[in-house]
Amino acid sequence: ECDPYIPDSCCNPQEKCSAWAAGGGGSWNAVKCVTVDAEPDQPGEPCTAVGSGASGIDSCEQGAMCWSVDAKTLVGVCVALCTGSPDDPVCPEGTACGIFNDGVLNLCLPDCDPLIQDCPVDELCIPPRDPPAEHFVCVEDASGDMGKAFDPCEFVNVCDKGLACLDSDNSAMCDGRVLGCCLPFCDLAFPVCPGDTTCVPWYAMGMRPLGLEDVGVCSKAP
Repeated sequence: ECDPYIPDSCCNPQEKCSAWAAGGGGSWNAVKCVTVDAEPDQPGEPCTAVGSGASGIDSCEQGAMCWSVDAKTLVGVCVALCTGSPDDPVCPEGTACGIFNDGVLNLCLPDCDPLIQDCPVDELCIPPRDPPAEHFVCVEDASGDMGKAFDPCEFVNVCDKGLACLDSDNSAMCDGRVLGCCLPFCDLAFPVCPGDTTCVPWYAMGMRPLGLEDVGVCSKAP
């Protein structure tokens, strides 16, 4: 119906392209055109969602969505959507494009260091998409009681701080019946890993971004 990377891609100029949970539930899986609030909130400002955090209807301006919405109050914060394209996304300085839910979500989120986990206390520092993305981004921690090393995972933000949700075939200690498994990040300069895993580089040789050269992940040896 619309292109989330193009703010004015809806036919009606008073509408915006918004991610939502088609069929109900809390997982964004589609985009649609919705009417922009008469007095819209800007990125960085508090916002309000209508119905649920995944309804696609909120008080943010065109090119932004209400993120980290509290399930009870329906209050969150506006974040800008990435512009450009999925292959070459553009975000304001200090943020990086997080592309999730099969490309339905494209959010400009604060960048971070996965070895330091320098996000707010209730957020995780995770890869914004499959490697070798040049940034990591802060997202809401949805791990709950699960999310320890070798626990199964289905979404990128359900592992504890310092862990990534990767393919379960990366360790024999993962449950091979599920696709994802929580595995720790590790420092290539001081490699420490649990179980049958070893610290392998996150980035291929020659592709390591400045400041993230020592980022590794605990996995079976290549």
